[in-house]
Amino acid sequence: MLSCEIICVVCVDRYKAVHQYTNQGIRVGEEGRILLKTVDLTLSFGALRAVDGASIDVPERRITLVIGPNGSGKTSLINAISGIYKPSSGRVIYDGMDITGLPPHRINELGIVRTFQIPQPFLRLTVLENLLVSWRGVPRTSLLRNMGRRWVSEEKEAAEYAFKVLRFLNLDRVWDQYAYQLSGGQLKLLELARALMNRARLVIMDEPIAG
Repeated sequence: MLSCEIICVVCVDRYKAVHQYTNQGIRVGEEGRILLKTVDLTLSFGALRAVDGASIDVPERRITLVIGPNGSGKTSLINAISGIYKPSSGRVIYDGMDITGLPPHRINELGIVRTFQIPQPFLRLTVLENLLVSWRGVPRTSLLRNMGRRWVSEEKEAAEYAFKVLRFLNLDRVWDQYAYQLSGGQLKLLELARALMNRARLVIMDEPIAG
Protein backbone atom coordinates (compact mmCIF):
# COMPACT_ATOMS: atom_id res chain seq x y z
CA MET A 1 0.00 0.00 0.00
CA LEU A 2 1.31 3.43 -0.96
CA SER A 3 0.56 6.00 1.70
CA CYS A 4 1.86 9.51 2.33
CA GLU A 5 0.74 13.09 2.74
CA ILE A 6 1.23 15.56 -0.10
CA ILE A 7 1.73 19.31 -0.35
CA CYS A 8 1.16 20.59 -3.89
CA VAL A 9 2.54 24.00 -4.78
CA VAL A 10 0.88 25.49 -7.85
CA CYS A 11 0.82 28.80 -9.70
CA VAL A 12 -2.29 30.89 -10.32
CA ASP A 13 -2.86 34.25 -11.99
CA ARG A 14 -0.91 37.29 -10.87
CA TYR A 15 -3.82 38.94 -9.06
CA LYS A 16 -4.20 36.25 -6.43
CA ALA A 17 -2.19 36.28 -3.25
CA VAL A 18 -0.42 33.26 -1.82
CA HIS A 19 -3.03 31.19 -0.05
CA GLN A 20 -3.23 27.78 1.54
CA TYR A 21 -6.25 25.62 0.78
CA THR A 22 -6.94 23.33 3.72
CA ASN A 23 -10.60 23.52 4.71
CA GLN A 24 -11.47 23.29 1.01
CA GLY A 25 -8.62 20.89 0.32
CA ILE A 26 -8.77 17.45 -1.22
CA ARG A 27 -9.55 14.82 1.38
CA VAL A 28 -7.77 11.48 1.32
CA GLY A 29 -9.62 9.48 3.95
CA GLU A 30 -10.44 10.89 7.37
CA GLU A 31 -8.47 13.99 8.30
CA GLY A 32 -5.90 13.33 11.01
CA ARG A 33 -3.62 15.35 13.22
CA ILE A 34 -1.30 18.08 11.98
CA LEU A 35 1.81 16.44 10.51
CA LEU A 36 3.66 19.58 9.37
CA LYS A 37 3.33 23.13 10.67
CA THR A 38 5.18 26.34 9.90
CA VAL A 39 4.97 29.22 12.37
CA ASP A 40 5.66 32.78 11.17
CA LEU A 41 8.32 31.48 8.79
CA THR A 42 10.44 34.11 7.06
CA LEU A 43 13.29 33.79 4.59
CA SER A 44 15.29 36.81 3.50
CA PHE A 45 18.08 37.34 0.98
CA GLY A 46 19.60 40.63 2.02
CA ALA A 47 16.86 43.25 1.72
CA LEU A 48 14.59 40.87 -0.22
CA ARG A 49 12.08 38.98 1.91
CA ALA A 50 11.14 35.91 -0.14
CA VAL A 51 8.90 34.37 2.55
CA ASP A 52 7.11 36.73 4.91
CA GLY A 53 5.58 35.19 8.04
CA ALA A 54 4.16 32.04 6.44
CA SER A 55 2.07 29.90 8.81
CA ILE A 56 0.54 26.74 7.36
CA ASP A 57 -0.86 23.50 8.76
CA VAL A 58 -0.63 20.21 6.85
CA PRO A 59 -2.98 17.57 8.29
CA GLU A 60 -2.49 13.86 7.80
CA ARG A 61 -4.46 12.23 4.97
CA ARG A 62 -5.01 15.52 3.20
CA ILE A 63 -3.62 17.01 -0.01
CA THR A 64 -2.73 20.58 0.92
CA LEU A 65 -2.32 23.24 -1.77
CA VAL A 66 -0.22 26.38 -1.50
CA ILE A 67 -1.05 28.65 -4.43
CA GLY A 68 0.27 31.98 -5.63
CA PRO A 69 1.67 33.85 -8.64
CA ASN A 70 5.22 33.58 -9.92
CA GLY A 71 7.62 35.27 -7.53
CA SER A 72 5.34 34.96 -4.51
CA GLY A 73 7.78 32.74 -2.60
CA LYS A 74 6.31 29.27 -3.07
CA THR A 75 9.58 27.57 -3.99
CA SER A 76 11.43 29.56 -1.32
CA LEU A 77 8.92 28.23 1.22
CA ILE A 78 9.63 24.67 0.08
CA ASN A 79 13.37 25.30 0.28
CA ALA A 80 13.01 26.61 3.84
CA ILE A 81 10.95 23.58 4.89
CA SER A 82 13.20 21.02 3.20
CA GLY A 83 16.46 22.45 4.55
CA ILE A 84 17.96 23.86 1.36
CA TYR A 85 17.83 27.32 2.95
CA LYS A 86 17.86 28.06 6.66
CA PRO A 87 14.87 30.25 7.62
CA SER A 88 15.65 33.76 8.81
CA SER A 89 13.06 33.39 11.56
CA GLY A 90 10.07 31.28 12.52
CA ARG A 91 9.80 27.54 13.01
CA VAL A 92 9.11 24.36 11.05
CA ILE A 93 7.44 21.65 13.14
CA TYR A 94 7.20 18.12 11.75
CA ASP A 95 5.47 15.33 13.66
CA GLY A 96 5.89 17.32 16.88
CA MET A 97 9.63 17.91 16.29
CA ASP A 98 11.25 21.26 15.60
CA ILE A 99 13.23 20.69 12.37
CA THR A 100 13.99 24.35 11.66
CA GLY A 101 17.38 24.68 9.99
CA LEU A 102 18.19 20.97 9.81
CA PRO A 103 20.22 19.97 6.73
CA PRO A 104 18.34 18.36 3.82
CA HIS A 105 19.64 14.83 4.42
CA ARG A 106 18.41 14.85 8.02
CA ILE A 107 14.99 16.12 6.97
CA ASN A 108 14.84 13.41 4.31
CA GLU A 109 15.69 10.76 6.89
CA LEU A 110 12.72 11.93 8.95
CA GLY A 111 10.38 11.18 6.03
CA ILE A 112 10.04 14.43 4.05
CA VAL A 113 10.74 14.31 0.31
CA ARG A 114 10.40 17.15 -2.19
CA THR A 115 10.18 17.21 -5.97
CA PHE A 116 11.31 20.00 -8.30
CA GLN A 117 9.60 22.17 -10.91
CA ILE A 118 12.00 20.82 -13.52
CA PRO A 119 12.35 17.02 -13.13
CA GLN A 120 15.89 15.94 -12.34
CA PRO A 121 16.12 12.22 -13.09
CA PHE A 122 19.22 10.32 -14.15
CA LEU A 123 18.66 10.68 -17.88
CA ARG A 124 20.95 7.79 -18.87
CA LEU A 125 19.26 5.34 -16.51
CA THR A 126 16.04 3.50 -17.25
CA VAL A 127 12.80 4.31 -15.47
CA LEU A 128 13.21 1.25 -13.25
CA GLU A 129 16.83 2.08 -12.46
CA ASN A 130 15.84 5.62 -11.48
CA LEU A 131 13.45 4.14 -8.93
CA LEU A 132 15.91 1.59 -7.59
CA VAL A 133 18.55 4.21 -6.82
CA SER A 134 15.88 6.07 -4.82
CA TRP A 135 15.02 3.02 -2.72
CA ARG A 136 15.06 3.61 0.99
CA GLY A 137 14.39 0.08 2.18
CA VAL A 138 18.02 -0.96 2.70
CA PRO A 139 19.29 -0.26 6.24
CA ARG A 140 22.77 1.07 6.86
CA THR A 141 24.97 -1.96 7.32
CA SER A 142 28.49 -3.03 6.50
CA LEU A 143 29.54 -4.31 3.10
CA LEU A 144 30.02 -7.84 4.45
CA ARG A 145 26.50 -7.97 5.93
CA ASN A 146 25.04 -6.87 2.60
CA MET A 147 26.60 -9.77 0.74
CA GLY A 148 24.86 -13.05 0.01
CA ARG A 149 21.21 -13.92 0.48
CA ARG A 150 20.33 -10.79 2.39
CA TRP A 151 21.42 -8.60 -0.52
CA VAL A 152 19.41 -10.71 -2.98
CA SER A 153 16.34 -10.49 -0.75
CA GLU A 154 16.61 -6.72 -0.47
CA GLU A 155 17.09 -6.33 -4.23
CA LYS A 156 13.95 -8.39 -4.81
CA GLU A 157 11.98 -6.32 -2.31
CA ALA A 158 13.13 -3.09 -3.98
CA ALA A 159 12.18 -4.33 -7.46
CA GLU A 160 8.74 -5.49 -6.30
CA TYR A 161 8.05 -2.16 -4.62
CA ALA A 162 9.28 -0.29 -7.69
CA PHE A 163 6.81 -2.07 -9.97
CA LYS A 164 4.04 -1.39 -7.47
CA VAL A 165 4.85 2.33 -7.72
CA LEU A 166 5.11 2.15 -11.52
CA ARG A 167 1.69 0.50 -11.82
CA PHE A 168 0.20 3.06 -9.45
CA LEU A 169 1.42 5.90 -11.70
CA ASN A 170 0.82 4.09 -15.03
CA LEU A 171 4.53 4.01 -15.81
CA ASP A 172 4.86 0.23 -15.85
CA ARG A 173 4.71 0.13 -19.67
CA VAL A 174 7.85 2.28 -19.94
CA TRP A 175 9.86 0.68 -17.14
CA ASP A 176 12.73 -0.22 -19.48
CA GLN A 177 12.93 3.11 -21.34
CA TYR A 178 15.66 5.63 -20.60
CA ALA A 179 14.52 8.74 -18.77
CA TYR A 180 15.53 10.97 -21.69
CA GLN A 181 13.01 9.11 -23.88
CA LEU A 182 10.02 10.09 -21.72
CA SER A 183 7.53 12.86 -22.40
CA GLY A 184 7.31 15.90 -20.14
CA GLY A 185 4.28 14.48 -18.34
CA GLN A 186 5.98 11.12 -17.83
CA LEU A 187 9.04 12.87 -16.40
CA LYS A 188 6.78 14.57 -13.85
CA LEU A 189 5.35 11.18 -12.90
CA LEU A 190 8.86 9.72 -12.68
CA GLU A 191 9.80 12.51 -10.27
CA LEU A 192 6.84 11.54 -8.07
CA ALA A 193 7.68 7.84 -8.40
CA ARG A 194 11.21 8.46 -7.11
CA ALA A 195 9.76 10.31 -4.13
CA LEU A 196 7.41 7.43 -3.37
CA MET A 197 10.31 4.95 -3.58
CA ASN A 198 11.87 6.88 -0.72
CA ARG A 199 8.93 5.73 1.43
CA ALA A 200 8.23 9.27 2.47
CA ARG A 201 5.57 10.24 4.97
CA LEU A 202 5.27 13.69 3.40
CA VAL A 203 5.85 14.56 -0.27
CA ILE A 204 6.20 18.24 -1.22
CA MET A 205 5.70 18.79 -4.96
CA ASP A 206 6.82 22.06 -6.52
CA GLU A 207 4.61 23.02 -9.51
CA PRO A 208 3.56 19.40 -10.21
CA ILE A 209 1.50 20.25 -13.31
CA ALA A 210 3.73 22.95 -14.81
CA GLY A 211 5.52 22.47 -18.11
